[in-house]
Amino acid sequence: MDLVTLWFALIVLCWVLFFVLEGFDFGVGMLAPILGRGSDQRGAAVRTIGPVWDGNEVWLVAAIGVMFAAFPDWYAALLSGMYLPFVLILLTLAVRGVALEFRGKKDDAGWRRRCDLALAGSSVAAAALFGGVFGAFAGGLPLGADGEVAATGGALARSTAALGTPAALLGAAAGVLIAGLLGATYLGLRTTGPVRHRARATAPVLACGLGVVVLLAALTGHLPLPVAAGGIAALVLIGVLARAGREALAFTGAALVVAAVTVAILVADFPVLLASSLDPAFSLTVDTAAASPVALRTITIAGVLTLPGVIAYQAFAYWVFRKRVASEPVPT
Repeated sequence: MDLVTLWFALIVLCWVLFFVLEGFDFGVGMLAPILGRGSDQRGAAVRTIGPVWDGNEVWLVAAIGVMFAAFPDWYAALLSGMYLPFVLILLTLAVRGVALEFRGKKDDAGWRRRCDLALAGSSVAAAALFGGVFGAFAGGLPLGADGEVAATGGALARSTAALGTPAALLGAAAGVLIAGLLGATYLGLRTTGPVRHRARATAPVLACGLGVVVLLAALTGHLPLPVAAGGIAALVLIGVLARAGREALAFTGAALVVAAVTVAILVADFPVLLASSLDPAFSLTVDTAAASPVALRTITIAGVLTLPGVIAYQAFAYWVFRKRVASEPVPT
């Protein structure tokens, strides 16, 4: 495997890790006010992600950073062509961070409730924006011969037009529902008491909603029918497992669905990195968008030194905080 292919594979891995790990973060954030009856139960839900949420966001930094270092033309075309959605994503992530960190800084029920609402709203918005961006990305962007995304109506229209396409709208709906499904199965796996029982009941509902979105994508030509049928079957199985109390298997299944969707979007047109909807000749490929061989060798050395440590530390954090969090009153 040459360095160009290796670094593309690592970018795919970073995005998979981000969407799986941060996906259940988003899901817990949006479901905590719904599944938690009272501040204590909502707090129990939030505590399941308290020790790990900021580490999960590292993979977004890694994915964007590796894109910039290994494929600068891909980075430039995608992020400059959709700069407004990415700015909104950063703002929602900032609101999430503030809500999570400040929730316990004041012993006041109203304060915690407002933080929970801010967390839920920003989690829904972030999941929808990521889903919309990747839906638009999968459908191709109006990439010109100069390597820039072209659109009429100025820079604002250029950065937002893709979000109004059917592919982006379906992606936004799928992003919210799949994050909710990940969050529900994760809460079922990581809590006890009422929150766990409500999470087990909520997961099949979210799986059903996501199945409807998959069916719509197939009927509108955005997804092949065999793929849609396989996806719906997987979602039915996840819902059944969650309802039966097999939380570990249900969460694993949801994580595999997220990983499969992410890989499919990123590698569907390989070696094309960013397809042009104007002319296939304008599309960016791994060879035309890659950095110089010297740059690739340099970042390979940096990656070998840093990536194993990041993975080991994060695995250690999940092992330390592996026990369930009680959502029912317990004796002290």
